[in-house]
Amino acid sequence: MDFRYFSATQIRIARPTDKFAEVIQFYEEGIGLTKIEEFHGTRGYRGVIFGLPHLDYHLEFTSHENGSPCPAPTKDNLIVFYMQDKDEINQLVKRMDHMGYKEVEPENEYWKEKGVTIEDPDGWRVVFMNRSYV
Repeated sequence: MDFRYFSATQIRIARPTDKFAEVIQFYEEGIGLTKIEEFHGTRGYRGVIFGLPHLDYHLEFTSHENGSPCPAPTKDNLIVFYMQDKDEINQLVKRMDHMGYKEVEPENEYWKEKGVTIEDPDGWRVVFMNRSYV
């Protein structure tokens, strides 16, 4: 990937959680992301890395053995999945609802126009946007 001032081989978004098991269930069983790696005992951390098939974009969640203070995010801290198939979004939202994760009102009404917003166990919001972004 070439950027304006440098090149990179991969992008990973990483954040801590105090609800490690719940976050794994949300992203793996709920959303259906692929777990590509899990690690334990690395300097007191355990973690899980999720990836989208064939892409160099990853989400990493970590938890430290002494706890990881996680301040509540604002309602506009988002992970957005652009999805062209509305039926896939509906099925995903239904599965998340059965798991106890309900649709929430987005902070920015733009996300409601063609999207559905759901909070993960830590209160971070995920938007499933029914459009292409390319």
